[in-house]
Amino acid sequence: MAKFAASGKPTKKKDMGMIAMSYGYIYVARVALGANQNQAIKAFAEADAYDGPAIILAYSHCISHGINMINGYDEQKKAVESGHWPLYRYNPALVGEGKNPLELDSAEAKISLSDYVYGENRYKILQKSNPEASKQLIETAQKDTTAKLELLKHMAAMKV
Repeated sequence: MAKFAASGKPTKKKDMGMIAMSYGYIYVARVALGANQNQAIKAFAEADAYDGPAIILAYSHCISHGINMINGYDEQKKAVESGHWPLYRYNPALVGEGKNPLELDSAEAKISLSDYVYGENRYKILQKSNPEASKQLIETAQKDTTAKLELLKHMAAMKV
């Protein structure tokens, strides 16, 4: 729930990483320091070494999320563990080596999406003001999150 979506957002989130990957020549990574610092450092090193455009999408907790900012890294970890923010690296240079350019660095979801989102006031507000809409939105978002993880797993397992 935000000023521009006071009743929640019923449509799927845009995935800027997938959009950038569709070009086929851009290095793309999704990172979250609170979830996996080693993966983030590896992504920065690969992006720097890549001979072409590179984009790193980093999860950044914010006071607007309605969390105790001291626990920001824990919130990032929950976002990854729920599948809301999957970690991956897409390196087009690997194709030249006969390798799949996509490496999925996230494991299976360990917690439900609701365990993550309802820890943040921006989601709890809708749950309190309109429980039925909140329930419908979280069910849809959970399905979308699960489908996105399955798609990424499939893409990462493909042979080049």
